[in-house]
Amino acid sequence: MALKASSTDNRTRSTVSICIVIGMCCFFYILGAWQKSGFGKGDSIALEITKRTDCTVLPNLSFDTHHSKAGSSSSDLVSPVKKFKPCPDRYTDYTPCQDQNRAMKFPRENMNYRERHCPPQKEKLHCLIPPPKGYVAPFPWPKSRDYVPFANCPYKSLTVEKAIQNWVQYEGNVFRFPGGGTQFPQGADKYIDQLASVIPIANGTVRTALDTGCGVASWGAYLLKRNVLAMSFAPRDSHEAQVQFALERGVPAVIGVLGTIKLPYPSRAFDMAHCSRCLIPWGANDGMYMMEVDRVLRPGGYWVLSGPPINWKVNYKGWQRTKEDLEAEQNRIEEIAELLCWEKISEKGEMAIWRKRVNTESCPSRQDESTVQMCESTNPDDVWYKKMKACVTPLPDVKDESEVAGGAIKPFPDRLNAVPPRIANGLIPGVSSQAFQKDNKMWKKHVKAYNTLNKYLLTGRYRNIMDMNAGFGGFAAAIESPKSWVMNVVPTIAKMPTLGAVYERGLIGIYHDWCEGFSTYPRTYDLIHASGLFTLYKNKCSMEDILLEMDRILRPEGAVIVRDDVDVLTKVNSLAQGMRWNTKLVDHEDGPLVREKILYAVKQYWVGGNQTAVA
Repeated sequence: MALKASSTDNRTRSTVSICIVIGMCCFFYILGAWQKSGFGKGDSIALEITKRTDCTVLPNLSFDTHHSKAGSSSSDLVSPVKKFKPCPDRYTDYTPCQDQNRAMKFPRENMNYRERHCPPQKEKLHCLIPPPKGYVAPFPWPKSRDYVPFANCPYKSLTVEKAIQNWVQYEGNVFRFPGGGTQFPQGADKYIDQLASVIPIANGTVRTALDTGCGVASWGAYLLKRNVLAMSFAPRDSHEAQVQFALERGVPAVIGVLGTIKLPYPSRAFDMAHCSRCLIPWGANDGMYMMEVDRVLRPGGYWVLSGPPINWKVNYKGWQRTKEDLEAEQNRIEEIAELLCWEKISEKGEMAIWRKRVNTESCPSRQDESTVQMCESTNPDDVWYKKMKACVTPLPDVKDESEVAGGAIKPFPDRLNAVPPRIANGLIPGVSSQAFQKDNKMWKKHVKAYNTLNKYLLTGRYRNIMDMNAGFGGFAAAIESPKSWVMNVVPTIAKMPTLGAVYERGLIGIYHDWCEGFSTYPRTYDLIHASGLFTLYKNKCSMEDILLEMDRILRPEGAVIVRDDVDVLTKVNSLAQGMRWNTKLVDHEDGPLVREKILYAVKQYWVGGNQTAVA
């Protein structure tokens, strides 16, 4: 019996040994194939991440709004974690590239001092910009259009300076925005109704608009319910917090000015441009500012000018200017408009509207090129820190007078998922219609995966959203909704000039170099998305600087989604935890073998004036 039992044990052990050997052979065969496929490097880290991650639940992240210190962050994979301290409270509204003290060192001519002037590396802040004491989450849209908590931007100067113009009123612990403006005392809605009687706003033909010298952006705020996205800008000047108010309201806006450098937008981008007593000297500098508007205005687009000098015969006394001065200014604007081949289609009261021709062939005055100075640049979208010049940007050639230069665009929302003309016509090198459609499909898949982890993504919880490396705008298109808007940022070092295609989809965006500060106030975005951004900027500038800028413009309890290579994200994750972000690193939706991972983060709630309690 003993011998029989021993024989049985031996056979069992032999069978187990054979299974182990076969299993190990299979394992090493699969491992070898995996390594040859391009995966494997750094995946010991990925395996550790996978072990520590529940891909359906984020137990230590809170996407909800509350005003208490958030929970603990995920386990550190890189140590030690660098802890970033708060900046002094005087930096609560710090805008690095529009800093008032630095601005005063630059010439006043042509508003140069109001343009971007960024600090050198040695002067950059390496601390966290503190929110003001008492800061609270903004009201949800659409209530935020009309009410802003006083604690979030406690500046009353506009309520005094613009009191009779119905811009903003201070009521208890909130600011109220009645929807008025210098040129629309009866409210923005009635003003837009007047525009809509001339311009086809209701049918989706006009989707993107540019508001120069926007004030608190009430024009853009009231266009939103008509499905028009306005990119509003105003300088950081004596009227404190104009752009900050706009973004607190949930309206797209940036700090900006028409000065000496080109606007950071592509050519042929906007369906409509607007100036409501914006104080821009349109006739100055040989018409340079009108020519810049012409560059960014789509063929067939509209330019609206209301206020001085329009209807000067009636209003010259109220404007405290002479008849001769105002008449000369209007005549000069009319001359430049004719040179640009804009057709005046309406002038009623203090509002005049011009329409840009759809191509050069339909412009009689352009047949003689000697009458106009054409820009020599071969790339009208190469604008970052490029000097503005008094020249006209050429339009793409057409075959006949009825063809729209650059290609006709469908009304919105049909244009959102249609192939943009720039791609269909081969104007973006190496990008086919099929590649665009593939990209569009991919982003719908990504957003679906995002929504399984952050249930608030599509609910309107995040009103102001930024995509830091927007590509063709696929992320923005996948989440497009009246509940939110997306600032599509195309980095100046991006491989392809895609921002024009983003606008052709009926979305808005801007060029920017992430080695510098963005042209906005602190705490102006609810959610920031970045795909491949840190890989793009590898060896270009500091990852730490980019993350600190993200923290500056992100609201307390705002969310972050970063897609990138696993090795990059482990470094991002470590720095993010030192910035008081709660983080969670998860696998790609296609599984753990994909090197690209996703980092989810939520910025903790903390404010200035009590730094020791939250350090």
